[in-house]
Order: sequence, then C-alpha cells, then structure tokens
Amino acid sequence: MAGLSGSRSSADRITVLLVEDDEGDAVLVEALLDEVGADVDLLRARTLREAARMVGRVDCVLLDLGLPDTTGLDGLTRLLDRAAPAAIIVLTGMHDEGQGILAVTAGAEDYLVKGQVDGRGLLRGIRYAVGRKRVEETQRQLRDEKLLAAEKTRLERGLLPSPIMHGDDLGWAHRYRPGGSRMLLGGDFYDVVRTDDGTLHVLIGDVCGHGPDEAAIGVFLRIAWRALVLAGQEPSRVLRTLHEILEHERHQPGLFTTACMLTVSPDRRWARVYLAGHPEPMLIVGGRVVELPRDRAGLPLGVLPDSSWDGLDVPLPPGWSLLLYTDGLVEGRVIGDVERLGSERLIDLIHDITRHGSDWDPEALMDELIDRVERLNGGELDDDMAVLLISDRGA
Repeated sequence: MAGLSGSRSSADRITVLLVEDDEGDAVLVEALLDEVGADVDLLRARTLREAARMVGRVDCVLLDLGLPDTTGLDGLTRLLDRAAPAAIIVLTGMHDEGQGILAVTAGAEDYLVKGQVDGRGLLRGIRYAVGRKRVEETQRQLRDEKLLAAEKTRLERGLLPSPIMHGDDLGWAHRYRPGGSRMLLGGDFYDVVRTDDGTLHVLIGDVCGHGPDEAAIGVFLRIAWRALVLAGQEPSRVLRTLHEILEHERHQPGLFTTACMLTVSPDRRWARVYLAGHPEPMLIVGGRVVELPRDRAGLPLGVLPDSSWDGLDVPLPPGWSLLLYTDGLVEGRVIGDVERLGSERLIDLIHDITRHGSDWDPEALMDELIDRVERLNGGELDDDMAVLLISDRGA
C-alpha cells in the first residue's frame, strides 16, 4: 500500500502497520488517513504471522483482534513479546469495547472503536501512541542504564578493595582502568592484606576476557584469596585453592586466570613471589629496576588440573619498591612500531622517570608511567589494566 503524503519532513514520518484481514475496514483506515493528509507510511498485513515479520520496522501497529490466526488477546500478547518497541493500538468493533480496555491493561497503548473515529482522531491517536511509546522506551533504557551502572559499581567494589594495612613503614599506590571507553568491566583484580604478625600479602590477577562474567570471576577469586590469607592458609596452598575455585566457578571451559602473589616478611628484608602465568613484579631500588628471574613461573590458574606453584625468594634492599601490573600495561602499541610496548620498554620508561635517583614520588611515578604508555599507544589502552606499587618507607 502506497505511503500517504503530507507537509512534515521525512524525519517526522510515522510508519504504521495495519493488521487487518477485512478489505473494507482496511480501505476505510487508508481513506481516513488520506483525507487529513496524514504524513504516514501505511503498510498492510492480513494475518498475525505476516505482522510478526514486519513489526520490527514500524513505529505503530493498528491491530484488529479478529484475525484468522488468532483469538482474543492472543495476537496482542504475541506482538508484545517481540523485542520491537512499536506502539500498538487495538481496533475493536462497536460491541467489543470491553476487549479494547482489556487490551490496554495487557500492554497496548490505546484502543479505537471502528466506525466511531474520524481521520483526525485516528491520526491523533497514532501520534499520541507513538509519542507515549517512545517516552516509555526512553525511560526503560534509563532504568536499564541505572541498573547496569549499579551492577558495575558492585563489581568494581569487589574488584577494587580497601586494603587491610596497618603501620606506616610500608606504602602502596594503585591504579585501575578498564580498556578503552567500554562500559563493560574486565577481569583484572588485586588485593593487599597485612596480617597481625606484620607479613604483607599482595595479589594481582587477570581473568581472560572482558565483561561482567569475567569481572564476577575476578571478584570470587579476590574474596577467596583474602579469606584464605586471613585464615592463615599457607601461601603455597593458596594458589592451588584459587585454581580449584576457578574450575568450579568459571562460566565456560578453558577460562583461565593469570596471577602474581607475593608475601613480604615482617622485617621487610625479603619477599616470596609466586607466578601463575603472570608478568613478574619489578623491583625498583634507587630509581633502577632490578629484574627478577622467571625460573619459578608456573602455568595460569585453570589450565591443567594438577598444576602447582613454587615460590621464589627475593632479597629486598633498603628503600625498595615492588611494581606489580597486569599485561594491559605492556600490551599497548607503540606508534610507528609493529611491536607492542613490552616489559623491556616499560623498564626504560621507569628508568627515565626515576633518573634523578631515589627522590621520586610513588603516586607521581604511577601517573607519569601510565600517561607515557598511553601516549606511546596513541590514546587509551585497549586492554584493562591494574597496577600496584608497594614501597618500603624505612624504619
């Protein structure tokens, strides 16, 4: 059926689907809209089955309840179940006005009685119904966005904890950024706990993938790690337990997590480092990076059922700092280079920032380091990123 012309711009045109099997009623609807010069593109379906294929590309549906393939409000219910946000106006006979009222209660925007509406009233009803539906859709989207924001906040609270620290002989700084401008969270997580005996326990990890499911896994693992540490679990068993939790909680087979866990002794003179497929920490002494050996690196969590992880003891000289990070920090691109940034160039950046020796501020180092990495990348990093800096503040 041809569209009806009018004076309004094409951007304001309304596409209407008339679902009507009676030819006389269909001609009457077209005539009513034509007589008022309605700026409407009118489409026609004779059965609900035809309408279901067309409803996704229209603004409004004029629905006759007496179709050959539906009874009662069944046709309305089936169209409402579809994802298309079209406004639906039910057309009833003069003796079926009660059905129209029930239809509005069930979700229709309005009902019109055949033979009791003129062209102006029909057009006004269509415009009002479309306007109300658009307002409802906007409100629904706002509600969905608020719910998503609330869920994101809850996940962030789980991923980004408040550290359990006491004493002023150790300092820490942290940064966490989701990759790019995505609303979805990634699976990077971290935690810092200092137990009553003065031992500092640190965890940083990265669940493979991006989004709420991976973020939820990260929350599970971080909370489980904190509980194990506070319960006095031996560090050598903690990663094994996290591995078992991941196997049970992951939402798809093969999902793995990299992790770095370390413990710093109460006297701050040594650390034990456990690596599960994760970049090793960087030991910074006097503004210079001392690379740690990787001979004790193990597989990521969730890869092999019988995996185990051994710790590497690292002596800590006075005035040390330990930089822990997820691979999002080093996997950014470098403009004009086919290679990614990598850990070696990250070390060069640290050396350049701290070239004046030990007189550098940890917070300033974190900000400057991330800023330079992003500048080399030509903008925000694609991957999620978590960075921790633990520092010895002396006696």
